[in-house]
Amino acid sequence: MVDVAVVDYGMGNLRSVEQALRKVAPAAEIAVSADAGVIANAGRVVFPGQGAMPDCMRELESRGLRDAVLQAARNKPFLGICIGLQMLFEHSTEGDVAGLGVLRGKVVRFAKDLRDAQGNRLKVPHMGWNRVHHGDHALWNGIEQDARFYFVHSYYVCPQDASLVQGASDYPQPFVCAVAQDNLFAVQFHPEKSQTAGLKLLQNFVQWNP
Repeated sequence: MVDVAVVDYGMGNLRSVEQALRKVAPAAEIAVSADAGVIANAGRVVFPGQGAMPDCMRELESRGLRDAVLQAARNKPFLGICIGLQMLFEHSTEGDVAGLGVLRGKVVRFAKDLRDAQGNRLKVPHMGWNRVHHGDHALWNGIEQDARFYFVHSYYVCPQDASLVQGASDYPQPFVCAVAQDNLFAVQFHPEKSQTAGLKLLQNFVQWNP
């Protein structure tokens, strides 16, 4: 049994996630895997993703990994990253596609004409470093309030249940960038690209016993 399985459905930034996990947990057995059995038997699961939501959902289905991911999201320490957060919700306006429905809510796009307080146009996708105002959760231990994390996304989640929210950022209006429920934690930003704060979050995840 591996300690941490990183789900490989062909759409994630897998190697940088794997390298970051190895850095924070050198003694752990970490496997990047497209094998449903490995994922089902792992101690904990990381579910990354990059690209368009319809492509990600299609690849997850075609590789026979949907059920393994659903089970992991319900019964073991589970970390979703970027699209791996968005796929946990019921529906995305990106391609008008259904998600996994683990969490209630939808995924929507940033407005086309985003402007900052000075009236300057903001680009979509939202790309770069941004501050995160976080809640009180074990995965935030040792991470200062309003620490900066690295984002690359055009869509964000709108949870139906406000109690899920564990982190928010601004672009320029507030948007949800972290959620948690029981054994599940998921973030819009990329902890594997977020230097000290991101590595600390990954270390907390590897040590987390929900």
